[in-house]
Amino acid sequence: MQEYQDQCRARVSSSRGRGIAPATAGAVIALVLALLSPVAESGESTEIVWHAALEVATGEAHRGPWRMNASDFRYVDDASVALHEDGMAAVVWADQAQQEVFLQRYDRDGEPQLDAPTNISRSADTFSWLPRVHMAANTPDSVYVLWQEIIFSGGTHGGEILFARSQDGGATFSAPINLSNTQHGAGKGRLTTRRWDNGSLDLTEGPDGEVWVAWTEYEGRLRISRSSDGGRTFSAPKHIAGDGDLPARAPSLVVDGDGRVHLAWTVGEDPAADIRYTVSDSRGESFETPRTVDATGGHADAPKLAVDGDGIVHLVYAESPDGPWQRAHIRYTRARAGERFRAPEDISSAHAERFASVGFPSLAVSGANLYVLWELFPRPGHRSRGLGMTHSTDGGEHFAAPEFVPHSGASEPGFNGSLQGMLMRKLAVSDAGDIAVVNSTFQPGERSLVRLIRGHRER
Repeated sequence: MQEYQDQCRARVSSSRGRGIAPATAGAVIALVLALLSPVAESGESTEIVWHAALEVATGEAHRGPWRMNASDFRYVDDASVALHEDGMAAVVWADQAQQEVFLQRYDRDGEPQLDAPTNISRSADTFSWLPRVHMAANTPDSVYVLWQEIIFSGGTHGGEILFARSQDGGATFSAPINLSNTQHGAGKGRLTTRRWDNGSLDLTEGPDGEVWVAWTEYEGRLRISRSSDGGRTFSAPKHIAGDGDLPARAPSLVVDGDGRVHLAWTVGEDPAADIRYTVSDSRGESFETPRTVDATGGHADAPKLAVDGDGIVHLVYAESPDGPWQRAHIRYTRARAGERFRAPEDISSAHAERFASVGFPSLAVSGANLYVLWELFPRPGHRSRGLGMTHSTDGGEHFAAPEFVPHSGASEPGFNGSLQGMLMRKLAVSDAGDIAVVNSTFQPGERSLVRLIRGHRER
């Protein structure tokens, strides 16, 4: 760790010669060193080595008043990433000026694999945003993308869930399928009648190649659907939980090696919201009665699930002890199939002590290695200004000291993107030790940017 701190000092010192003010450089040193304070001893000494960031997309940075699909929005945003075992990364993002979702693939060396980004949504008359991407495990040329389309179907809120698949590595995609067909504002994760996050949806694949999707509606329902033919057709959406009084929000969906479907979410309209969890042993035909993971007086939000090769379910989420929009920390817990989750623990204390808040985690698992990413909020009521991260090499027993993800915005003007909602999936890992992080930044009146930040685990 000391060697890494010395490297940080050296890198920042060298940046002074490139025109960075001493005060700014000193602030960066202080920030990086502060973020490296330990929270727990890891069972194995490992370090994440980060590489130079790639600029995936750039655009203007203008956001006019909301006028539905006639809004003057000109920026790139909403990046999400998937990673294949050969190191190939698929990045999706939204271009608000074109009102479209795009995809590009990058090999392990950072070289783009498509001559030009592929337009997936192809619906320039409606906003398409907050996508998720998945590369099929056994058929690497199969790529699945799920997103929220702002289609107004007659209800109080516009929103449909659209899906498209590629069989040639993302070069071309099928015509989008509307999976929701609702007037209830699909893709919205409601906190209150006036506040919500778009992007309340998830996408995953089962061991048999089935494609699973989940989403919530502004009106409160959480629904799932599955495809048993590689994304050609999907089952009718099934209502799992949530209603108008306690709307479901922020679903996370995984399928384990035995085909069990695990689902977690939180609820809106409740200052003391807790994470809910359920599982299906019948390929989604029925689910256990949902249970509360940990009942506290605080506000739990934005859960993320992952399952490892031993069938252990891992869960992270943000919790604000004093209620919504207050100081939060990231909590971690796990459980074996059929057992209760163990008592959650705080894994972000080293960051939460130095920032107004942390939140909206991403989670990825590779063997016994767990990786958790989160947003850093320097001041109450302001947008995220960087990403923090920790990892475990022993299945979640211990976590390394949190660190700041380089190139994720903290030392730059502007702020992190996700202007339409913070419910993103910005992290992917592989069994080979590859790590991929995506992030968007927004500098008002100047430019917006989507980056791919690659790294690897080094013993």
